[in-house]
Amino acid sequence: MNGAPDFETHAVTNQPPPFEDVNLFDGDAALREGLPREGAGWATDAIRRYGALAGSHELLAHGALANAHPPELRSHDRFGHRIDEVEFHPSWHFVMRTAMAHELHNLAWRARRPGAHVARAALLFLHAQAEAGSCCPLTMTFACVPALRQQPEVFAEWEPRLLGTEYDPRMRPAAEKRSALVGMAMTEKQGGSDVRANSTRARPLGREGPGEAYELVGHKWFCSAPNCDAFLSLARTERGISCFLVPRWRPDGSRNPFRIQRLKDKLGNRSNASAELEYAGTFARMIGEDGRGIRTILEMVHHTRLDCVTASAGLMRQAVAQALHHTAHRTAFGRKLRDQPLMRNVLADLAIESEAATALALRLSRAFDASAEDEAERAFARIATAVAKYQVCKRAPALVAEAMECLGGNGYVEESPLPRLYREAPVNAIWEGSGNVVCLDVLRASVREPASVPALLAELRIARGADRRLDAWVDALEVELARPEDAEARARRSVERLALALQAALLVRFAPPAVADAFCASRLGDGGLGFGTLPPSVDPGPILDRSAPA
Repeated sequence: MNGAPDFETHAVTNQPPPFEDVNLFDGDAALREGLPREGAGWATDAIRRYGALAGSHELLAHGALANAHPPELRSHDRFGHRIDEVEFHPSWHFVMRTAMAHELHNLAWRARRPGAHVARAALLFLHAQAEAGSCCPLTMTFACVPALRQQPEVFAEWEPRLLGTEYDPRMRPAAEKRSALVGMAMTEKQGGSDVRANSTRARPLGREGPGEAYELVGHKWFCSAPNCDAFLSLARTERGISCFLVPRWRPDGSRNPFRIQRLKDKLGNRSNASAELEYAGTFARMIGEDGRGIRTILEMVHHTRLDCVTASAGLMRQAVAQALHHTAHRTAFGRKLRDQPLMRNVLADLAIESEAATALALRLSRAFDASAEDEAERAFARIATAVAKYQVCKRAPALVAEAMECLGGNGYVEESPLPRLYREAPVNAIWEGSGNVVCLDVLRASVREPASVPALLAELRIARGADRRLDAWVDALEVELARPEDAEARARRSVERLALALQAALLVRFAPPAVADAFCASRLGDGGLGFGTLPPSVDPGPILDRSAPA
């Protein structure tokens, strides 16, 4: 009975090592190959460096802490003065400082060369895998530029701040800062996506019209990232809904009335603040034509939708990487999980879904790069962005849930990154237009921009002859799109089929045959509704070898 016991009650065996301190770029063949293909090969070294940062223990730990300690509202200071500020955990500031230093919010505008949108999308794709909540202010700051350009004198004032890379979270007038972040406040409780029902009023402070000063009175149900320095917002003038830039400070240096009523307690996206607020005689400047504010702000929405696709693709890739890493190290029933036939089918199915999303996000980004000079690319981007936003953002939650299941109970506990990825996944399907809104937007684009559908079909025809299943799918799709009757009722079906055709066309052109064949066989053929139902003809081996993270 004397001496140490001859047994151990808590030996840790059959557990994978942490998936950290890995380069997320080097371990992602689809991203590595897509970068030069879509015109951003010149940025490979910078993106590889960010891939190492995004996969580092340091950034991943800060991302976890930023979500474990959500932002808090400070409506008043200790002396009773109204301040309407949001307080963040230091890890949020670390994440934001890192992202802005690497130009995630403005590389597309700073680089001023072909492929700049693609390079920035690759950075965002990697960043979303480390901490997706911070993508919100980064995205809106990126996306506000095309809208603000419609008011040149306002843009000239704000452009140097928007191109800054030194993160400055201080609540100070923007003129005193070397960089600025811009948010958005559109939604009102009575209208939701129907922004024409907005009731916030705008009264001119002097002259009326674009670029002039107004004061706003009203209530916004959702304001994204209320910690930003300014916001694009909608309000009603005598001529209709107009767009305004609302700074946090007045021109005289006093605080602009920006009453944050509460922060939203969200399912996910918890590191990022979303607020309900009131304008109470709040200073603003009109952007764009009076009464045409929806058209003005849609320039911002178009670009934020691109980021919805890209960030969702990033979440999908991280979920797949986690599942592949776990199953490569975990043993059950006498062999590695990754070597078991049914698990191999699931993993391969997840991998091709992720690669298809990545390829589509990068192709869209190239269209944004070319839109200024190429009318066909502009028309393609107009409709394909909405199509991709619907499909990729819809698929992300299902994919993350299946990846979580690959880890079993280890994936369901909060110590795993999968629960945070799972909570994060639905937000991009809701933000900037939920499924029905986006599908209706695709229908509107086909009518109001007649070049959009032909541009999309031209993209599909490039892959003609590469796969008979895809050819048959596109032929049937063209017939379906030509039928005007019941178009709205079947819009989801049509948009989904368009998205699958786009993804398949990209894969048959650029992905290895094993990936392209598996996608066409399952998505355009006789695959099942759930993941892990690839047809018996599909060999998972080459797909898993390609998708395995470094």
